[in-house]
Amino acid sequence: MYLNCHTFFSLKHGTLSPADLVEEAYQCGIETLALTDINSTSGYIDVFKVIDDRKRDLNLRLVVGIEFRHDQQLRYVGIAKNNRGFEQLNRFLSSYNGSGEPLPLRAPELSDTFFIYSLQGAPAPNLLRANEYVGVRSEELTQLFRSPWQAYLHKLVALAPVTFRDKRGFNAHRLLRSMGRNTLLSKLAKDDQASEREFMLPEDQLRELYKDYPRLVDQAKEFLAQCSFSMELYTNKNKQVFSESRDEDRRLLRQWAWEGYRRRYGFGNAYVEERLRKELNTIENLGFCAYFLVALDVVRFAKGNGFAHVGRGSGANSLVAFCLGITEVDPIELDLYFERFLNPYRTSPPDFDLDFSWQERDAVTQYMFDRWGQDHTVLICTYSTFQRRSVVRELGKVFGLPKPEIDRLVDYPHLYADRDHISKLIFQYSEYLHNMPSHLSIHAGGVLVSEEPIYRYTAVNYPPKGFPITHWDMVGAEDLGLHKFDILSQRGLGHIRDTVDLVARNQGVAIDINQTRSFKQDPAVKELLQEGRTMGCFYVESPAMRMLLGKLKCDDYLTLVAASSIIRPGVARSGMMREYIHRHNNPGDFEYIHPKMAELMEESYGVMVYQEDVLKVAHHFAGLDLGEADILRRGMSGKVRSKAEMQRVQDTFFNNCKRKGYPDAITQEVWRQIESFSGYSFSKAHSASYAVESYQSLYLKAYFPREFMVGVINNFGGFYRTEYYLHEARMDGAEVEGPCVNTGEYLTYIEGVTIWLGFVHLKSLESKVAQCIPVEREQNGPFQSMDDFLARVPCGLESLTVLIRIGAFRFTGQPKRALLWQAHLHFGRKQQGPPPAMALFAPQKKEFALPDLERHPLEDAFDELEILGFPLSDPFSLLKTDDRGNTVASQMMMRLGKRVTMVGYLITIKHTRTKDDKLMHFATFYDAQGRVFDTTHFPPVAKKYPFRGRGFYRIQGKVVEDFGYPMLEVTQMDKLPLWAKDEVGQLPVYQEEMNPYSSRVRGRRW
Repeated sequence: MYLNCHTFFSLKHGTLSPADLVEEAYQCGIETLALTDINSTSGYIDVFKVIDDRKRDLNLRLVVGIEFRHDQQLRYVGIAKNNRGFEQLNRFLSSYNGSGEPLPLRAPELSDTFFIYSLQGAPAPNLLRANEYVGVRSEELTQLFRSPWQAYLHKLVALAPVTFRDKRGFNAHRLLRSMGRNTLLSKLAKDDQASEREFMLPEDQLRELYKDYPRLVDQAKEFLAQCSFSMELYTNKNKQVFSESRDEDRRLLRQWAWEGYRRRYGFGNAYVEERLRKELNTIENLGFCAYFLVALDVVRFAKGNGFAHVGRGSGANSLVAFCLGITEVDPIELDLYFERFLNPYRTSPPDFDLDFSWQERDAVTQYMFDRWGQDHTVLICTYSTFQRRSVVRELGKVFGLPKPEIDRLVDYPHLYADRDHISKLIFQYSEYLHNMPSHLSIHAGGVLVSEEPIYRYTAVNYPPKGFPITHWDMVGAEDLGLHKFDILSQRGLGHIRDTVDLVARNQGVAIDINQTRSFKQDPAVKELLQEGRTMGCFYVESPAMRMLLGKLKCDDYLTLVAASSIIRPGVARSGMMREYIHRHNNPGDFEYIHPKMAELMEESYGVMVYQEDVLKVAHHFAGLDLGEADILRRGMSGKVRSKAEMQRVQDTFFNNCKRKGYPDAITQEVWRQIESFSGYSFSKAHSASYAVESYQSLYLKAYFPREFMVGVINNFGGFYRTEYYLHEARMDGAEVEGPCVNTGEYLTYIEGVTIWLGFVHLKSLESKVAQCIPVEREQNGPFQSMDDFLARVPCGLESLTVLIRIGAFRFTGQPKRALLWQAHLHFGRKQQGPPPAMALFAPQKKEFALPDLERHPLEDAFDELEILGFPLSDPFSLLKTDDRGNTVASQMMMRLGKRVTMVGYLITIKHTRTKDDKLMHFATFYDAQGRVFDTTHFPPVAKKYPFRGRGFYRIQGKVVEDFGYPMLEVTQMDKLPLWAKDEVGQLPVYQEEMNPYSSRVRGRRW
């Protein structure tokens, strides 16, 4: 009867959640409805789940379809007769999403579908096909009088769209439509919004509206009776067969796994062999052979093309994955918990996260599409939802508020929420729209490979990136039984690969970066870890991680693996991170909460560090079966499907502990530690995978620090700014040169000990100019002069000015001011005839004699600040004062407990809040000697002495230490002034021929 129901997955149109729609049907006594979201198939899985959850009190049958619109103009409503019809509709919508062509006015001929036109958009009555009908709204019934449709009443059905619940929902719909059309609410056209009647009514009230044509309601019911749709949730729909058959898959998996075992372990290790047999049997029994083989196929493609990869996720707990080469984490060495990987209670396959360099990830994704075809391969979408700040801003625009007023509403809602009628409406409806989907985005890396065509489950969209995406997210995919491969990109792998290439080119040294076993024992690597000198190194370079490594005096793999997990917010916030550090440094100065905890977690001193620890504790301490323990683990990670299910497991946990005779206080404390993990903890295999990559970075930093920093800079993904990585390189003996048109490249590069900054870092320099310079020089040789450069490179005055001011023409020996004079003269001159690059002979140019032009070196620093964002020379030279404090970083441990003054150049700040919601800071600086130190700013100091942007600060406070790591506990802080650009002229000057860009200035160690 209801042939055209919308949820809020009719983006910026519908306002009903799937649960709201089902509740409306329940309240109205409706037994069948058709879900037809606008150009979307996002909602049906959630509706199915709600119906299933309420099957005791609800008898509702769902029919599915799609409302097809072009530019919000209704074309027709397609409804699937069966599952095959749903696939046909999905393919049809997907083809037009991919082509960019407008949807045709006439519906396609699809055998297993029905189509419903509006009364205004329908073909002539005699042209309707057997599966085509015309929907008539109740307000349109008067148009049937004496119309040609009187002779075709059998082709008419009652069309009562459902879009919202009530008047408030209609208002929210109008606001959404205004956002969608990017117009003021007062200017929203009638054609761009739904009728205010689009809410659900009980059948008797609907029949009353159609009392003059009751046949139309009957035909709508008969129409729905002809349709059926079913979808079994939670059953494995991933690719089931990798090779020719399941038997062949099993044979291949066993063959390759045993070959890998012999390669990794040799022969005769009975324990490893028994575990390998156990894993292979479990994989086969649960039907995941093809899943492993697909993952292996991806990894083999990557290795065959020289792409570095890291395999992580729960699949890294697997010995099979290690033997196959999917992961590089040895589960035997780390005693990884097999049941975290797979157990008979787990219905979903293990999770493989496959990381690739950000430069190579798309090639891997493309390979998967080519290998399995677009009918079976797709990326997962995510729903971008309306969040409070963003929706307040959007509503402010819709109501026509000026930007400053909108900014005030966004930044100070507590002050302006009740200011006037409009403000009240904005905040009232921002709450109503909060968390509704706004648009579809692309999941960070989730790729699905299905056994059946993906169109059986969804239509696809084609975002600008080019790969098709589903209409439902990761949760919907898991509910269907489609489990993703995470094909992720990260900058860490990129800087490792680039560093290896740079070392080979610059020093002629070939590095086997996969020798991580030897890296773990390397004394130079251990020294970096112990001292926390890890800047630039993957996952271990942040101030918090550097401090943690220093406190742990980390010098081995297992401690680094633990550090990668305890740094996570849940563990840190619960106090367990500090307890772990204490126990690590004082192994005889603590007691286990219970002997069983000592047995289960001796390696981590009885502290739960990993997700596997939760499984161990739940299973062996509390007596939950592995299925219940896995529910607890998923709940801890925020992935539980049902709160009731989680509550049942929690009750079982406490009841079992009571039966085992544990004191309530111990049970409560163990549960508190489990809860502290919520949403944040890592699996041990995940941490171990990260640690392997960290060791690769650490080795490169220890032995090839200058090339390493260039690799980090060129991958643009480190924790710190480029300026700080250049500082680190200088501390390791590098000489840093600014870009030069005759030596520079688009990216930063190194030659000997000299690092040449890339053109990519120059603000306001056109990208095409930056990329053209090295290409032109490579093809036609070095530039002879600035005029020669202008004749060969298409460069405007603004870009040329940037290059002059940064010193990119210093090879000419001419002062910058003279070059700027020539540049303006060149572009101010009227061009006659062909441009210089096309002239047969270069014209003779008149040379002008210029007076000696004096320039202070600080002027260069100011140019660099403006163009690069930082000076290339010692930034301390910009300070007006000679005061450098009475303490530097290297003296802090000698001055513990003393009040000191330090002067530092700000590197980074971490803002955080105390338990009572007061703001405090942790900051990192470096001193005049270039050494790093860290500061703590408790709430009273943070409030009284706030940070005032980048630059230099005089910091007073007390030197304290925590587990041997020194910090400055700040009591007062003042920002120090720099020389102003217009003050530079008052300082002593030099002739500009004394080149401030010489290696002597650039390369000195501070």
